[in-house]
Amino acid sequence: MHITASEFKSFLHRVTLKVEEKKDDLSELDRKLGDGDHGVTMSLGWQAIEEKLHTDLKDETDCGYICKEVGKAFINAVGSSVGPLYATGFLRGSRVLQNKSELTDDDLSAFWVAFIDGIQQKGKAEIGEKTMIDTFMPARNTLQERITAGDPFESAFEKAVQAGKKGMESTRDLISKKGRSSRLGSRSVGHQDPGATSAYLMLEVFLSTVRSAQRV
Repeated sequence: MHITASEFKSFLHRVTLKVEEKKDDLSELDRKLGDGDHGVTMSLGWQAIEEKLHTDLKDETDCGYICKEVGKAFINAVGSSVGPLYATGFLRGSRVLQNKSELTDDDLSAFWVAFIDGIQQKGKAEIGEKTMIDTFMPARNTLQERITAGDPFESAFEKAVQAGKKGMESTRDLISKKGRSSRLGSRSVGHQDPGATSAYLMLEVFLSTVRSAQRV
């Protein structure tokens, strides 16, 4: 399959809409574990991306350049710890998409592996620490496994999203070991991690974008 630069930008736009839709829910999750501002923080980051898409990137067709610029927009808008994480993900992803206006299965797989690896390496979190990595890393590993096994990208990514969902849901039973919520210790058990939840929204939206592209 192929994803055009226009479809890639559509994915980013759709994430913005989804984050706005779920902003209050994300903040409510965060109120149980942290400052209660995760929804607002993510909204600020994605609204900055949206503005960038409608201005400097309106006619841009280089997906690598798009990634680099939205990463910069996100970190400039978000001062909390999540800003550098997502920015690093996009910047790493930009390297594998550089000078490409149409993305193949291999390009899309490479983007997600680079994006998630960038976040993991920047934040140094591991699976089981009640962070976005509990969503992203199972998705990344499943995607790579299924692509290696010969699955077409859409099927492989669908399985990756399923793995990410299980990872997200698993955070309810985990003790937080990173960030402000780590101070709660065992009291963090029973609450789903907001970062893992917003990470899942991103994966879910990308899958729906891929499905839409396939129907055209």
